[in-house]
Amino acid sequence: MLLFDKPYGVSSNQALQKCKWLLQAEKGGHTGVLDPLATGLLPLCFGDATKFAQRMLDADKRYTATLKLGSTTTTGDMEGEVLSTCPVQVARYDLDAAVQHFIGEYDQVPPMYSALKHEGKPLYEYARAGITIPREARRITIYAIEVLSFDGETVVLDVRCSKGTYIRTLSEDIGERLGCGAHLTGLRRTATAGFRLENALSLADFEAMELGGRDACLLPVDSLVADLPAVTLDATDTNKLTHGLSVRFPAKDGIIESLRVYGDMSGDKPSFLGLAALADHVLYPRRLLSTVVHS
Repeated sequence: MLLFDKPYGVSSNQALQKCKWLLQAEKGGHTGVLDPLATGLLPLCFGDATKFAQRMLDADKRYTATLKLGSTTTTGDMEGEVLSTCPVQVARYDLDAAVQHFIGEYDQVPPMYSALKHEGKPLYEYARAGITIPREARRITIYAIEVLSFDGETVVLDVRCSKGTYIRTLSEDIGERLGCGAHLTGLRRTATAGFRLENALSLADFEAMELGGRDACLLPVDSLVADLPAVTLDATDTNKLTHGLSVRFPAKDGIIESLRVYGDMSGDKPSFLGLAALADHVLYPRRLLSTVVHS
């Protein structure tokens, strides 16, 4: 897995394809779309790591968001046409109260300018054609919002939220609550699933490296599941599990849906085999690597 700092104006898929080409990788996938307008942390998976990318899609996120008060746009961000303008008479305590209102669970209606699909087409294609599709509100969670700066019209927020949260919609909702409207002018993802932006590589730095240097920047596959409990098998049980068979494992009790499993593959260290489930002292293979790698 590569921790990539996606630049402005590049789609998530374009970033993936560029890095895939730089790594000469046959298989790759990203772990959650960042709009071209947005920058920041975009973990990219290659090879067997793509098998575990779904856990990243389901992870919580953190963003630095910049809002412009006093105007709304067709897209909810600075790329759209202005829909309305309003004088801004917002005090800092008004802003603090408004953002606090959205902390916790709330029902958010996804924007038309989004990649959500309707009858096989993304919503933004309908929006560009002037067609509005009814969307059901989805329950999301805002864990925290901190106002980093406010100059009377421009607001910078630090937002920690659940998957599926649209920050442009949150920006519009905050503007509506303040009574002056707002739209998003900047968005930077700073963290996801325990990974942080400061550990990510820019495209310029990644391009400047030789192939060997790029490979050295990749995190091991099991970093994607590092939060799960782990077990280690001996050579006999390793052989069984990697051939799709369940194995007795009396060393751990209970029912556990996902465990990291390491095994003896005659290397210096145990190798990461993949994920298994535990029930009644039996391990059942869930998702194993196609090619077992050493941790």
